[in-house]
Amino acid sequence: MIWDEEYDVVVVGSGFAGLAAAIEAKQAGASVIVLEKMRIPGGNSAISGGLVAVAGSPLQQREGIEDSPELLFADMLTAGMDLNHPELARLVAEQSPEILQWTQAFLGVKYSENLNYLGGHSVARTYVTANGTGSGIIQPMLAKCRELEIPVQMKTLLCALLKDENGRVEGVELCCDYLFPNKDSGRLQRVRARRGVVLACGGFGRDVEFRMTQDPRLNEKIETTNQLGATADALVVALQAGATPVHLSWIQMGPWASSDEKGWGVGSMFTMLAGFPYGIMVDAKTGKRFVNEGSDRRLRTDAMLTKDRIPVAIVDSEGVKNATTLENCLKRGVVKAFDSIEGLADFNQIPLTALKETLERYHLSLEHGRDAEFGKPLAADLKPIEHPPFYSIRLLPKVHHCMGGVQINSRAQVIGIADHQPIAGLYAAGEITGGVHGASRLGSTAIVDCLVFGRIAGRSAAADS
Repeated sequence: MIWDEEYDVVVVGSGFAGLAAAIEAKQAGASVIVLEKMRIPGGNSAISGGLVAVAGSPLQQREGIEDSPELLFADMLTAGMDLNHPELARLVAEQSPEILQWTQAFLGVKYSENLNYLGGHSVARTYVTANGTGSGIIQPMLAKCRELEIPVQMKTLLCALLKDENGRVEGVELCCDYLFPNKDSGRLQRVRARRGVVLACGGFGRDVEFRMTQDPRLNEKIETTNQLGATADALVVALQAGATPVHLSWIQMGPWASSDEKGWGVGSMFTMLAGFPYGIMVDAKTGKRFVNEGSDRRLRTDAMLTKDRIPVAIVDSEGVKNATTLENCLKRGVVKAFDSIEGLADFNQIPLTALKETLERYHLSLEHGRDAEFGKPLAADLKPIEHPPFYSIRLLPKVHHCMGGVQINSRAQVIGIADHQPIAGLYAAGEITGGVHGASRLGSTAIVDCLVFGRIAGRSAAADS
C-alpha cells in the first residue's frame, strides 16, 4: 500500500482523550500526529464545564470529607444502573487522584479552591477549572503538544481504518482540507500508523439521524449541549472495521440546561453549581418540588419530562457563591434576579402560595437535617432560601452524553465483534467508547474517564509492535 505519511501513532480527535493519548505516546518515544475534523481543536471537551471528580483529594482533606475510590466507584455503578463494565469504571475511580495531580503538576491546570457537590455523588468531590470551562484543561494540553512538537492537524475527516492481510489496523484513510459538514470537500490521503491508531472522536449527541436509530424519541425537536461536530462518523468507521458496539441506546440528557439559550450555554454551570446543590427545583405549574435535586441525571431528567412540567430552579444570594457563570447568565438573561420571592413567582407564573409553602417545608428539612420529602443530601453549608436577591433559571433537558460506543478493555484496546478479541493496532478512549458509565454517567466523571483512558491508549499504542 502506498502511504502519504507515516507515524508510529495516529490519534483521531483533539479533545481530552485524544490529546492525552498523543502526549503519553510522545512521552513514550513514539512519533505522533493528532487529526481533527473540525476547524478548531477541542470538540466538546473545550466547551464542557471543566468538572473533575476526584476521590480522596486535598480539598476534601481540607474540608474533613471522607472519601475513597471505592465510594466513587459505587456511585458510578448506582448512576449506571450496574450496567457499567466494572473493570473500566474502577480504573476511572482509582486513577482520579492521579489525574488531578497530572493535570496540575505536568500540565499546569489551575482549579478553583471551591469543592462542589454534584447530583448522584455521596460526598462533595468535584473540582472545577479556574475559568469554569474545559478549555482550562484543553489549552494547557495544546500547549504541551506544541512543546513536544506533536502536530495537530485540523479539517481532517476519518474515512476508513485500513488493515493489512492479517487484519491488523495499519493506518487510516482521510479526507484532508475537509470543510464540515460538506462530504464532497477535501482530498483523500492515507497515513500509516506503524504501532497503532487511537480513536478519541467523542460522542454522537448532535447526530439526530443516528441517535434516533437508537432512541426514536430524540428527534430534531430535542436540543443538545454538544458542539456541531459531535456526529457518528468515526463510530460508524469503527463499527465497519469490526468493533463491538456497547450501550448505544443509552443517551443521557442534561437536566441542568436552560430553555432560554441554545446548547450548553452559560446556564448549565449555574444550575449545576448553584441551583441544584444550594437551591430547589419546582414545577412552575404547581409551585411544588417533584424530585431530589441531588439525584443522578437520569432520575432528574425523567421527572422533569413527565406531566408536562415546567421546571424552574430557585436559589438566593447565599447559594450562588460557587456559580462561576452568574455574571454572564445575568447579562444574557438566562438567569433572572429578583428582590423578592413574590417578584420571582410573578415572573415565572408560579402560584405564590404554593411556592411559599414549598419553601417552608424545605426550610423545615434544613432545620431537621433531613429531606423527608425527596431525600436530597443536605450539606452542612446549606442555608434557608431567604436572602435576596433571589435567582431563577428555567430548565430544559438536552441531549448531553452518549454512554455507548465501542467496547474496549483495560488497555484501551478495541474489542472485535467476530471473535471478542482485541483488534490489533486499534485503541479507543473517551466518549466514543462504551461500558464505562453504564446506563447514565455520573456528573464530573467524563473528564476523568477521557484522561485516564486517553493516557492508557497512548501508552498502549506506543508499546505496540
